[in-house]
Amino acid sequence: MMIGGGQLARMTHQASIALGQCLRVLAAGSADPAAQVSADVVIGSHDEIDDLRRAAVGTTALTFDHEGVPLHHLQTLEAEGVAVRPPSAALHFAQDKLAMRVRLAELGLPVPDFVDLSGDRTAARAALTEFGERHHWAIVLKAVRGGYDGRGVWLTDSADEALAVLDEYDGAAELMAEQKVDMRRELSAMIARSPFGQGSAWPVVETVQRRGQCAVVLAPAPGLDDATAETAQQMALRLADELGVVGVMAMELFETVDGGLVVNELAMRPHNSGHWTMDGAVTSQFEQHLRAVLDYPLGATAPRAAVTVMANILGAVEAPAMSMDERAHHLMARMPDAKIHLYGKGERPDRKIGHVNIVGAADESVEVVRERAERAAQWMSHAEWTDGWDVHG
Repeated sequence: MMIGGGQLARMTHQASIALGQCLRVLAAGSADPAAQVSADVVIGSHDEIDDLRRAAVGTTALTFDHEGVPLHHLQTLEAEGVAVRPPSAALHFAQDKLAMRVRLAELGLPVPDFVDLSGDRTAARAALTEFGERHHWAIVLKAVRGGYDGRGVWLTDSADEALAVLDEYDGAAELMAEQKVDMRRELSAMIARSPFGQGSAWPVVETVQRRGQCAVVLAPAPGLDDATAETAQQMALRLADELGVVGVMAMELFETVDGGLVVNELAMRPHNSGHWTMDGAVTSQFEQHLRAVLDYPLGATAPRAAVTVMANILGAVEAPAMSMDERAHHLMARMPDAKIHLYGKGERPDRKIGHVNIVGAADESVEVVRERAERAAQWMSHAEWTDGWDVHG
C-alpha cells in the first residue's frame, strides 16, 4: 500500500503488475495520477489517522510517494502492527532537515555548516547574524520541514536580505541557515535497502536544476571518477543502514569545485533522479522499491547503456493548442527511441507532467543524447522543436 496518489505511486503501480502485486493507493481524489490507473484506491487524507487505518487494512507493507505523513500517525500504525517502510524512525530524517543535518554530522558525513534558527525572534536574529558574518553572508535559509522543488529555500547575499527573510517568514516550520557550497555540480546517489539488510546502488548521476527543480538527469554522471562515485554510493548505503531505511533512497549531493562531496538532501522514496532507471537500468527504481519493502531479493542495478538521459516534461507558461496526444504522436514519429512517461496531470507552468528517457546508442556521446532528450521534452511541453523542425515538412 502506498500513501499518496501522485506520479511516483502511478509508476510504482506499473512495476507492481509485473511482480503479480496489487498496489493499493491512498489518494486525495479520483483524478490523482495513481488513482486513474490503480484497481485498489482509497480516497482520503494522509493527515487523518482513520483514513490511514482504512488504507492499511490487510496490506503487507505501507510505503510512501511523499514524506508528508505526520510521524505520530505512523508511530500509531506501527504500534498497531502495520509494517511501515521506511519506518517512522528513519523517515523523520527525510522530513526534518535540521535533524538530518545533525545526524549526518554525528556520523561524520560531509555536510555544510549550519545553524538552528528556531526559538524566539531575538535569539534567532542573533544566531543568524553571527552565522552570516562568519560566512560573509554566503548562506542559504531553509524551512526545516515541508520544502521541495525550490520551495522553502531562500538564497541570500547580504545581511539585509537574510534578516528580512527571517523577519517575514510566518510558516509553521522553523528556519535554519546553511553555508553556501562552492559547487561544481549536483549529483544523486540512489540506493535501495531491504529489511533483511541487503543493499544495492545504481550509478551516481548528475542532476541539472532549473528554477529550483530537477530538469535533466545524466546517467552515469559524466566525468565522475570511479573513486568519487564509489564514495558517494558507500556514503548512501552506510547512511541507509545506520538509519534503518527500507526501500529506495536518494542522497542528493554537491560536488565541490575541489572534487569533494557534500550531502544536500535525502528522499526516502522513489525520486526524480531515478526516473532514468525505467528504461536505462536492469531494474527500475520502482520495481526495486517494491522488492525492498516486500523483502524480496533486490534486482541488478547495472545500466543498459553507456549513457541514459532523462528530461522532465514541464508545463509551459501557456499550454499549446496541440493536444498532448498529438504531441506524443509527432515525437514518436520523429524519435522512435524516445521513451515517453506521462503522469495524467493537467498542464500548468513548470508542473512536472511527465518525462522522456533517451537510452544512448553505442556511438552517441552524452552531449548528443542530452540534446535529443531535452529537445524531446521541450516539444512535449511547448509543441515547438528547438531545431526548427517542421512536423509537416
